[in-house]
Amino acid sequence: MRLGDILVAKGLVTEDDIAAAMEQQRTQGGRLGDILVSAAKIQAADLDAIMQESPSPPTTIEETGISLQDLLSLAMKTIYAGGAETTSSVADVLKLPNRIVQLVLDQAKDRRLLEVLGAAGLRITSELRFALTEKGKAWAADALSQNQYIGPAPVPLSDYRERIERQRITNERVDRQAIGEAFENLIVPDAFIHQLGPAINSGQSLLLYGPPGNGKTTVAERIGRMFRNVLYVPYCFEVEGQIIKVFDPGVHEPIGQNTSDNPGRLAALRREDFDRRWVACKRPFIVAGGELTLEMLDLSFNTLAKFYEAPLHVKALGGIFMIDDFGRQLVSPEALLNRWIVPLERRVDYLKLHTGKSFSLPFDELVIFSTNLTPKDLMDPAFLRRIPYKLEIPTPTRDEFKQIFHAVSAARGLESTDQVASAVIAALQELGGTQLASFQPKFIIDQVLAACKFEDIAPRFRADLIAMAIGNLSVEQAAQATAAQGARPVSN
Repeated sequence: MRLGDILVAKGLVTEDDIAAAMEQQRTQGGRLGDILVSAAKIQAADLDAIMQESPSPPTTIEETGISLQDLLSLAMKTIYAGGAETTSSVADVLKLPNRIVQLVLDQAKDRRLLEVLGAAGLRITSELRFALTEKGKAWAADALSQNQYIGPAPVPLSDYRERIERQRITNERVDRQAIGEAFENLIVPDAFIHQLGPAINSGQSLLLYGPPGNGKTTVAERIGRMFRNVLYVPYCFEVEGQIIKVFDPGVHEPIGQNTSDNPGRLAALRREDFDRRWVACKRPFIVAGGELTLEMLDLSFNTLAKFYEAPLHVKALGGIFMIDDFGRQLVSPEALLNRWIVPLERRVDYLKLHTGKSFSLPFDELVIFSTNLTPKDLMDPAFLRRIPYKLEIPTPTRDEFKQIFHAVSAARGLESTDQVASAVIAALQELGGTQLASFQPKFIIDQVLAACKFEDIAPRFRADLIAMAIGNLSVEQAAQATAAQGARPVSN
């Protein structure tokens, strides 16, 4: 975990500030945070708040929240199957402080599970190398038979619950400026923003509905960009001796992940003030589409590896979980909403282990339902009531369509005028009989550019090319589109 990246992510300092502080740190020494405070780049109170927010590392085995027996088993598996043979290499896998791992390995030596092979290198500061004894190999094999998890040590369920509560999405206020920045290059009516703001800040559930192609998914994705707070996600947590993986590089975006290829930066910013079992991430934005089933909302137990993968909505805790094309899932809307009656109303979710043991987690996330279908056809009033915010994304007006058309044209290097945009609207309504939609400008412009490339002509709007593009909006229009207008240019 890197302090500088967290400060940049929260908008407290810039990358240039970090670079300057690192250079001073290289030549004069000192702690990065103290250097930034001395240079008046950050207030001491802000730095203290960051340190208070982040998970503190354990200083004793008891403070890990995991039993010595489980830590021994995890360490033995790491040495046996993971190839680690020094204290620091085991600590890097377990994401625990070296001093904690050394205490665990000392216990292993006392129990004759480990033997010392010698120094790992020729320098005086080299670490001792360890190898498993026959007794240690038997311990590791038994541990692997119980579960094959090898990786960061889990955090206890109680710590995970507390962390979810501490970093609730409602702790962060999204104001008009944040919404404006997220929608900077979109044409969004003020009335819609006035409705959207309270829905986002509520941290509850939101229904986006309206005809297809008008940006429901885009709006949801932009909502995900409005949040700045850092979220701490555990690699995994432990319940009744069972390990449940949470951190997923496929859906979680670690803070400063683009600097992972710079070892110098990593070394300069790594701090022992953080518990490395947690990953500093942006608030997650996770989408589930038509593939969603009820089983995907339960813990996934790997019968071979014998540990669990958390479901998507648990991985989305503290962030946004979007159900796209709601009503077209393999599971019916009624069944899905029945599964989520308690989480949506009481903000708590219950999950069950394969042993029959159940446990609860705070259900803290903004759930977005997005659908092209009519809401009243999807659910009855009782279910609809449980989604407190319902926002329609209507078709664009003629003026809004022109604004979108001009903006996309400019971005793609095409000259567009009101006459061109009006001709497109006329062709859509007269030739295609098609309702205006926000996706159409990009669709048409991309097709016009492709046609110009094929004909080896300079990119420009031409009536026949526009007609052909509109024809490709649907199968019924394709046959008549190119014959409907001559090859005369549309005036710019």
